Amino acid sequence: MDEIMNEAERKMKKAAELVAEELGSIRTSRASPALVQRLKVNYYGVPTPLNQIASVSAPDPRLLVIDPYDPNVVGEIEKAILQSDLGFVPSIDGQIIRLPIPELTEERRRELQKVARARAEKGRVAARNVRREAIDTLRKQEKSGEATEDDLRRGKEEIQKILEKYVGEIDELLERKIKELMEI
Repeated sequence: MDEIMNEAERKMKKAAELVAEELGSIRTSRASPALVQRLKVNYYGVPTPLNQIASVSAPDPRLLVIDPYDPNVVGEIEKAILQSDLGFVPSIDGQIIRLPIPELTEERRRELQKVARARAEKGRVAARNVRREAIDTLRKQEKSGEATEDDLRRGKEEIQKILEKYVGEIDELLERKIKELMEI
C-alpha cells in the first residue's frame, strides 16, 4: 500500500512540476529565458530544444539575447521563433539573435490568463487521474484479499490528502502567474 501511495505522490508531484514549467513559458511583460526554453529548433534535421544549441540570457527586462553555440544554426533559430506562438520578431545581429519583448496589451493579458488557467486545469486533471488509478489499484488489492476494507478507506483518505496538497500547489502557481500577468 505504501508503494501505491509513493507512486501516486511521485506522479502528482510530476504533474505539478510540469504545470510550473508550462506556466513559466507563458510570457509576461518581463523578459525571461524560460519564454523560449520549450522552443524546438531544426538542428541538422533533428528537432532540438533551443537551450541545448544556444545560450539564452535576459540582459534587461525587455530583451532576450540568444547566442548559438554553432553560428550555422542562426537561420533555423530565427525560423523556429517566427513559427512559434510567442509573437516575437527576432533581429539578427551577426551571430547573436535579439528578441525584443513588446509590452502586453490588456486584451493579450486576458488571453494569457485563459491559457494559464487551461494549463493549470490540465495539471489538476492529471493529478485527479493519478488519484483514480491509485484508488482502482487499492480496490483490486481489496478484491484479491491483499488489503482489508479499512486499508482501502485509509488509502483513499491518504491519496485524497496527497491530491489536495498538489492541487493546492498548482492553484498557488496559477495565482502567482495571473498576478505576474496583470502587473504593468
